[in-house]
Amino acid sequence: MRLTEKARRLIDARNIAFLATVDDAGPHVSPVWIDRDGDTIRINTAHGRVKERNMRRDPRVAVSIADADDPYTRVDIRGRVVGIVEEPEARRHIDGLNRKYHETDDEYPVRPGEQRVLFLIDPRRVA
Repeated sequence: MRLTEKARRLIDARNIAFLATVDDAGPHVSPVWIDRDGDTIRINTAHGRVKERNMRRDPRVAVSIADADDPYTRVDIRGRVVGIVEEPEARRHIDGLNRKYHETDDEYPVRPGEQRVLFLIDPRRVA
């Protein structure tokens, strides 16, 4: 499915998204940085985090993103993880998100031993 123009605009801006994944106890929601490559949504996290484990086990996700200046302007997306990208590409991606959200050329401050993971999400429903 293609993202709507509104969804593209909200993802491309410096808005925080909320990612819902599924674990044994039910839904798990996390605030995340977000971007896209065409209509593929990209979300980066670290190995070992709950959302990482959940998306590896169950590819179904939902993303809600609202305009930081007007939270009533929002988009809800349901989709599936269709790809997982590991280091070093995932590290380069988090550096790009750091530039987007912090407007800096600095690298993202990865903790010692931390490994980044990039999840590629295919939108299936956009509302």
